[in-house]
Amino acid sequence: MYMDHFGLQELPFTLTPNTRFFLQLPAHQEALNLVLVALSGGDGFIKVVGEVGTGKTMLCRTLLNTLDEQDYITAYLPNPFLNPEALRQHFALEIGIEEALELGDLALMARINEQLVAHAREGRHTVLIVDEAQAMPEETIEALRLLTNLETESEKLFQVVLLGQPELDTLLAQQSLRQLKQRITFSCRLHPLADDAVELYLQQRATRAGYNGLSLFSKKAIRLLSESSAGIPRLVNILAHKALMSAYGKGDATVSAFHVMRAIDDTEGVTLSNHYQQWLWKGLTIALISAGVLYAAQSRGLL
Repeated sequence: MYMDHFGLQELPFTLTPNTRFFLQLPAHQEALNLVLVALSGGDGFIKVVGEVGTGKTMLCRTLLNTLDEQDYITAYLPNPFLNPEALRQHFALEIGIEEALELGDLALMARINEQLVAHAREGRHTVLIVDEAQAMPEETIEALRLLTNLETESEKLFQVVLLGQPELDTLLAQQSLRQLKQRITFSCRLHPLADDAVELYLQQRATRAGYNGLSLFSKKAIRLLSESSAGIPRLVNILAHKALMSAYGKGDATVSAFHVMRAIDDTEGVTLSNHYQQWLWKGLTIALISAGVLYAAQSRGLL
């Protein structure tokens, strides 16, 4: 596509959560650090909340890659829309109980407890990481809380990291789930990127994809990307990818505001505020006036 044109080794703005492109920005790095500290301290439930597209799945994948296999047994639940029985079976399979689907509830709980105790004796922490946790049915969340009652006299046998959209907070605010909410010892929120963070984000991803030049995006292009995406990394990726395609199609070496505008026009649900529309029209008017003055001067032999 445009990789050779810009000297890239891979596409920098894909939607696949490639952990090589994990945000080295304060908000996301702090969230990762908080989860790691909480896990090392043996805390039961940890919650990370963020709007759609703010990087929760990327954080989740980075966490899985960061946890040392010698110290941690990780169970990953990417789609938690399960009934309680399916939750227990999935968890059991993830922690190494191969016969999980063949056991009844009581036998399965006994095997889970046995396996968790064995991991603890080896000095290994078991962690269940639940992505899109807001999709969990209420009865499944309660089953998860009951499952975490498995413990020794001195410590919990496994810990839980919940990652979800703001609806997760609404779900956990229900009176019937107050016991689980009280067990959340650490929580953090992923916020959209500020304007300066969008610029760092674009530079970081381009560099990691192999770009060796100066800024791949003009200042005005970055400003437009930040405004139109509202700082949501997923939208930044979509718009930046399309803007690069536009620049490639024009044979341009850098992405300008014009290319970003074409990307915005091609993306549903993305609009600019009245303030930015006025800013663009003002810039266009000035450019047209300047071009007219230059043409008049040239035609009169003044230049």
